[in-house]
Amino acid sequence: MNKLLTIGRLAKLVCVNVETIRYYQHRGLIEQPTKPEQGYRTYSQKTLERILFIKRAQELGFTLDEVANLLALGESPCQEVQEMAGQKIASVRAKIADLHRLEVVLDNLLTQCRSNPDQTHCPIVESLLPPAKKKP
Repeated sequence: MNKLLTIGRLAKLVCVNVETIRYYQHRGLIEQPTKPEQGYRTYSQKTLERILFIKRAQELGFTLDEVANLLALGESPCQEVQEMAGQKIASVRAKIADLHRLEVVLDNLLTQCRSNPDQTHCPIVESLLPPAKKKP
């Protein structure tokens, strides 16, 4: 399919708002086509594929700045792309570790709450209070 698309049709095909496409243009992630003297700007299949790439990268947790770096690497050696992916993996693993610690803390608080004989206070709420305001 080498059909040219209006911005509205492009937005519909990639399931984004027209403003998102304009934002991507503003950020330099995609090029804004020149406007003909009569009619509307049209976008190519290449632009459609680029937006799909951007969306997929975002789904994988890449920020738009990181996506811009990936797009800039385009023809770069694979090692540079691997470095960026390695950094992203490290970031994801750190978040997973943080979430695991949060899970353990919440699980402990829930256990305390379930075995709390004093129903006038809640261990979960007390754990969130600053130290000076905790009940004796």
